[in-house]
Amino acid sequence: MSVPTPSRPVPARHGWVQAVAVVAAGLVAMGVVAALGLWAAGAADLPDGAFAGVVAATVVTAVGGTIELSGDAGGLAESDAGLTVIPLSVTLTGALVLAAGFLWPLRHRAVAGTRELAGWAARIAVLWLAALLALSFAARQTFSLSLGDLGADELGDLGDLFGISPEVGFTTDVPATVFFGLLWLAGVLVLALLVARGAPLPGRLLRFQESVRPAAYAMVAMLLAWVGVGVVIGVVVAATRGRPAETFATILLGLPNLVWLSLTLGLGATWDGRVDGAFALPMPPVLDEVLRGEEVAELNLGTLAEHDGRVWWLVVIDALLLLAAAFVTARRSPARMRAWQHAVHLAVALGLTVLMICLVGRVSAHYGLSVLGIGDPGGDLGGELFLRPEIWTAVGLALLWGLVAGFLGGLLARRVRHRGEVATRPEG
Repeated sequence: MSVPTPSRPVPARHGWVQAVAVVAAGLVAMGVVAALGLWAAGAADLPDGAFAGVVAATVVTAVGGTIELSGDAGGLAESDAGLTVIPLSVTLTGALVLAAGFLWPLRHRAVAGTRELAGWAARIAVLWLAALLALSFAARQTFSLSLGDLGADELGDLGDLFGISPEVGFTTDVPATVFFGLLWLAGVLVLALLVARGAPLPGRLLRFQESVRPAAYAMVAMLLAWVGVGVVIGVVVAATRGRPAETFATILLGLPNLVWLSLTLGLGATWDGRVDGAFALPMPPVLDEVLRGEEVAELNLGTLAEHDGRVWWLVVIDALLLLAAAFVTARRSPARMRAWQHAVHLAVALGLTVLMICLVGRVSAHYGLSVLGIGDPGGDLGGELFLRPEIWTAVGLALLWGLVAGFLGGLLARRVRHRGEVATRPEG
C-alpha cells in the first residue's frame, strides 16, 4: 500500500500565450469603450472614413501618447490647432483589465521571486510595445472640411469662390507615444502589485506591504467610488434632462476627468482655466459659466458657489469618502499601528493621488482659421480651452486632509478586528 505524498504547489503559468491574452484583452476593452464613446459623440459621421483612426488616436492618448494636429487650407488661408487631453474613462478601463490579467496567474501565491515577476512583466511589456507601434501608425488621418461647416458664412462663400477646401489631420508622435505608453504600463503593473492584497511580492519587499498596501488599496477604492457616483449621476441626467447621447459620450470618454476634478475641488484646490470660442466640450454648465469670458478664471469652491451653491456638497462627499478610506486603511493594517501612523500613511497616499490627478487631468485645446485676412488663427474665428491646476496648493491641502482623516480612521478602527488578526481565548 503506497502512502500519498503531499503535492507540491503548482507553479504559476505566465508564458507568452498568457501575455498575448492579457495585452489583447486590454486593447479590446479600451478600443470598445473609445469606439462607443466616440460613436455617442457623433464621430461616426466624420468624413473619409476617419472613425477608425480617431478610435486609435483616442487609445493612444489614453495611455499618455501624443497626437499632433495639422491643418492645410491652401496658400490663401492659414490654420492652427492643438489638443492635449487624456480620456480617462478609456485609461481606467485599460488599467483595470491589464492589472487583472497581470495578477491572475499570480493569485494564491504568498511570495514570488524578483526574476519571476520581472520576466512576466517583460513579456507583457514587449507585446505592449508592439501594440503601441501598431496604434501609432493606425492613428493617422487626414480629411477635408467645408468652410461653411465651421460656422462662418463669409468664409464659406470665399471658399466656394476660390475653391479653398481645408484639410484637417492628425498623426502620432511615435517616440513620445512609446515612451509614455511603456511608462504608463509600468505604473499600472506596479500599482497592481501594491494594491492587491493577495499579489505576491519578492521576499525583501514584504516588510513594506504593511505600510503601503492598505493606504494604496483605500485610495484606489475611493477613486473608483467617485467614478461609481459619477456613473449614477450621469444615468439620472441622461434619463431626466435629455441629450442621452452626449451624456453617455461623457461617461465613456471623460467621466473620471470630471469626478476626480470634483474630488480635488472638494478638498479646496484651485484650477486655472478659460473657455473661449465655439468649444462645446461635455462639462457641467456651471463649469462653463465660471471659465468662459475671462482671460484666466479661477475654478474653486468659492467661484463655483457664486453660480450654484450645491457645490458645497463636494466637501461633504469628500469628507465621508476620506473617512471611509481611512477606516479601510486602518482596518487592513496591523492592529499594533497607532493612529498617528495611519494619519501619515493616508496623508502620503492622498497627496500622491491628488498629484496624479493634477498631472493627468490637465486640458488644453485651441483652433483658429483665417482666409484672405478674414479671421485670425488666434482671434475671433478661433477658440481656446485650457484647465490647469495649482499643483502644490492642491497637494498641500491633500496632505492636511489625509492627516486628519487618517487619525480619525485609526481611532474608529481600534475596536474592530483587523485583517489577519486572530482572536485569543482566555485561559481557564
